[in-house]
Amino acid sequence: MARRYDTNDATDRTTGLREAASAVRRGELVVLPTDTVYGIGADAFSSEAVQDLLEAKGRGRNMPTPVLIGSPNTLHGLVTDFSELAWELVDAFWPGALTLVAKHQPSLQWDLGDTRGTVAVRMPLHPVALELLTEVGPMAVSSANLTGHPSPEDCDAAQEMLGDSVSVYLDGGPTPGIVPSSIVDVTREVPLLLREGAITADELRKVVPDLEVAN
Repeated sequence: MARRYDTNDATDRTTGLREAASAVRRGELVVLPTDTVYGIGADAFSSEAVQDLLEAKGRGRNMPTPVLIGSPNTLHGLVTDFSELAWELVDAFWPGALTLVAKHQPSLQWDLGDTRGTVAVRMPLHPVALELLTEVGPMAVSSANLTGHPSPEDCDAAQEMLGDSVSVYLDGGPTPGIVPSSIVDVTREVPLLLREGAITADELRKVVPDLEVAN
């Protein structure tokens, strides 16, 4: 039976974050608010938990799960060949709605799907998400919806779609933004905008003037 906690209530928030962290460590799924939409998350280093996440969404391995982190410093253990331009994007837009696709460390023991040696990583600008990520470390997090359905802007919509496949729901009220994150590929010499979302190409070009845009 799924448990739900109101993170706008101080007592519920403390209990909910503790229960969510315990659930993640057990390899279970949690739903959490972010600065874009609600996400469904699991321990990034538990291949079984990540597979459960994909199955809960009805999503294939061809659509690998992004990773959320609680601090830019965490990148040092996750990615390699991270350019100066990539760090400048981190400095300018994190925490926030920018996802960076980078080469992951080949030594990492994780299975996020068919990533071809890369990871899509982001630090969200949401206090509940950051507190949970700080407690449990990197999490595989995707929008908390069934594939093909709208991304949820509140906990009710997420729970209606995902039900008891999730152990803990952290209800932070409506999310502050409904536009997804922008995605930039920084594995190339010149970064490539794969998806324009909450951060526009013009804003990104203030940091990376030569930014290319995918067709």
